[in-house]
Amino acid sequence: MKTPTVDTPISEDAETNQTKNGFLALVSKLTFDENLPIRFMYKTVPEHLNDTGWRLYTGYETQEYAANELANMLPVPLQKLSSMDPSLTDLLTYNAGTVWERPPESEGWQRVYDFKIPSANVDVDITNDPDRFNISDESDK
Repeated sequence: MKTPTVDTPISEDAETNQTKNGFLALVSKLTFDENLPIRFMYKTVPEHLNDTGWRLYTGYETQEYAANELANMLPVPLQKLSSMDPSLTDLLTYNAGTVWERPPESEGWQRVYDFKIPSANVDVDITNDPDRFNISDESDK
C-alpha cells in the first residue's frame, strides 16, 4: 500500500476560487449548545460562494444528527472559529479532501486518511436521445 503524502497549507499564490471566496464553515450546534470542543473536521467541495467546505463536529453527533444539516449545523465565519479555538487557524487553510481529528486524550490535531468525506447525492440522467430534450408543446406552434 502506498503511504499517503502529507498535505501542506496552500500558499496565497496557489489559492483557487474554491478557497478564496468562502468565509463560512458549518459547525455542529453541539459545539455551542453543550459547550463542547471541536474534535473532528473535514473539508468538502464548497456548496456556494460563501461556503468554505469546512464541516466541524464535536465527535458526539450521531449519524442522524449530522445528516440533518439544516437543523443541527450553524454557519460560522472562519475568523470566529479561529478566535474560539486558535488551534484551528492553520488547519483552515487546507484544501478540500482534508480530514482532521483531535482525540480526547490529546490536545494536538492528527491527520485522518481513512475517512470517506460525504458528498451530496445528485441524480443525473445521461442520455444520447435528442428527443428527450424536446420539451416544447405542440400547442405553442
